[in-house]
Amino acid sequence: MSPTTTSTPASTTSSHGRLYQSAACLIIGDEIVDTNSTFLAQHLFSLGVPLQRIETIPDSIPDIVATIRRLSSTYGLVITSGGIGPTHDDITYPAIASAYNLPLRLHPPTVSRMKLLHAKRVQKEGEKPQDWDTPSAQLAARLRMATLPVGEGVEYLFVDEDLWVPIVVVNNNIHILPGVPNLFQSLLEKLTALLVERGKINPSIQRNHRIIISTPLPESAVAEYLAALQERVEGRGVKVGSYPRWEKKRNTVTLVGRDLEYLESLVPEVEKGVEGWRVMVEGEDDSDVASENEAVKEVGVKSGPVVVVVDARESGREKEVD
Repeated sequence: MSPTTTSTPASTTSSHGRLYQSAACLIIGDEIVDTNSTFLAQHLFSLGVPLQRIETIPDSIPDIVATIRRLSSTYGLVITSGGIGPTHDDITYPAIASAYNLPLRLHPPTVSRMKLLHAKRVQKEGEKPQDWDTPSAQLAARLRMATLPVGEGVEYLFVDEDLWVPIVVVNNNIHILPGVPNLFQSLLEKLTALLVERGKINPSIQRNHRIIISTPLPESAVAEYLAALQERVEGRGVKVGSYPRWEKKRNTVTLVGRDLEYLESLVPEVEKGVEGWRVMVEGEDDSDVASENEAVKEVGVKSGPVVVVVDARESGREKEVD
C-alpha cells in the first residue's frame, strides 16, 4: 500500500534528503508502562539507525516543549510515543505545536478518514453510530484527536489504510506516534518503510551486525581487557559492550559494527580474552545448554574451532541507549 501524504509545500522537499544517522525517543505520559522504546531500539538497530537517547517525561507542556526542541536539534530522527488520545491530559499535539509556534486546527483529511473507518466499524462490528452533526462531549473528544499542528514544516503521513490516525511530522524530523503498543509498532514499521523509500534510511549501508560472546567472568575481571580492545577497534567503527546478567552464571560481551568481516576476525581473540565462547542468542547457555557448550568448546580446542556466524541485524539492546 502506498501511504497518503499531505503537507505544506515547504515541508515536502525539506523532509527528504540526508540519511538519518541517529535517533531519539520521547515517551510522554504520567502513568507509563513502556514497551515501545524497546521495540523501537530493536527495530532501528535492524535498519542501522542507532537509538542514542530515550527520555520519559510527564504530561507537562513546558517539559515537552523544552525536551522536544532539544532532541530535534540534536538527533536526526525523533519519535514520540503517547499523549495523542481524546482526554484532557493528552497534550502532545498542543505542546509540540507550542514548541514551534504553530497553530492547532481541525485537520479535514483526518476527520474524513475517521468518519469513513467509523462507518465501516458500525457496519461490520455493530458499533454505535456517531452523530457528527450534533455537538456532544463524545464528538468533542473524537475531534480533539484530529486537531493537529499546522504550518510550514508539518506533514501528515497516512501509512496504514486501516487506521485514521496520521503520523504527524513537525520540524521535518519529529514523528508523533500513539502510545498504544500495537498501534505504535504497526505505524513505526510502515513509517520506516516509507523513510527507506525516501532515502532517509538505507539499511544496505547503515545496518549494524552484532556478535555475542558469553563469559563466566565478572565484569571487573574483563574490564581492563575490554577497555583496551575498545580503544584499539574504535577507529574501525566497532563498539564493544559488556552487560551483566543478574543472578545468572554468565555475562555478555558484544561486538557491534558494520564491517562483519572485521568483526569475525576479532572473535577468537575476544573469546580468549574473556575466557568465553560465542552464542547465537544471549542466555542460550544458561541451563542444560551450558554443559553442552563447554563440551563443544573443549572439542574446538583440540580439533579446530567451531564456527557459528551470527548476523545480529535482527535484534537490538536497550542498554546501548544513553
